[in-house]
Amino acid sequence: MDNPVLTAIAERRSIRAYKDDKVTKEQFDILLRAAEEAPSARNSQPWHFSVVQNPAILAEINAEACRNLNREGDIFHGASAAIFLSCDAASRWARLDCGIATQTIALAAHSIGLGTVILGLPDAAFTGARGDYFNKLLKFPAGYSFAVAIAIGFPAATKEAHPVEPDRITFVE
Repeated sequence: MDNPVLTAIAERRSIRAYKDDKVTKEQFDILLRAAEEAPSARNSQPWHFSVVQNPAILAEINAEACRNLNREGDIFHGASAAIFLSCDAASRWARLDCGIATQTIALAAHSIGLGTVILGLPDAAFTGARGDYFNKLLKFPAGYSFAVAIAIGFPAATKEAHPVEPDRITFVE
């Protein structure tokens, strides 16, 4: 089937190696416009997008998350930027809505030649002792908390598609 949406879904990969090139303002505008167009429960749009291109901030969040997780490494995989989604902590469907917006960003990024990896590990920085500090640093609105992040950049490497497992599908008639 020659369908650009299905092709993008099939070809998109979680990228864990990035070039040093910076994502442009125009590219971010495309990604954020796509994210704002993502559906949300009752059109509540319970998200806030914090775009971080400052390597020192990404390093600080990485260090805190790794410290709290008792691990080493770069949870952002060398990406030059990340978008952090925070959401209304009181909203029942906010985290799901943020997940939908994040997948929309990932597909939009792929469509313009960028790579992404969706990240839950930064949560360890926001739920640790310095969580309030990071909430303020990323300018999360009052009452909002970390939901998910997505690292973004120019891919330096890719990988094979993950295997699909059709036995995980059941049709109930």
